[in-house]
Amino acid sequence: MKKKIHPENYRPVVFKDINNEKILICRSTVKTKETIKIKGVVYPLYKMEISSYSHPFFTGEKRFVGKTGPAEKFRKKYEKYNKNKKSK
Repeated sequence: MKKKIHPENYRPVVFKDINNEKILICRSTVKTKETIKIKGVVYPLYKMEISSYSHPFFTGEKRFVGKTGPAEKFRKKYEKYNKNKKSK
């Protein structure tokens, strides 16, 4: 490996899925502001909104997504402009 191109601050970090409170400890250089104590050891804490513990692809869980997706929201937003053009 080439020298002096890799970060020097690898350390154990706790990654916590905020949806189901599952944790994963692995080495990382991610910057964190919070810490957590696990079995008497203090680790930096990084909170994630989604991980393999909660992602529908990995869990097999089907989630209902509302009818209004990005395309529908766009259509509703600019619907009034189309009405103005048709009336002229």
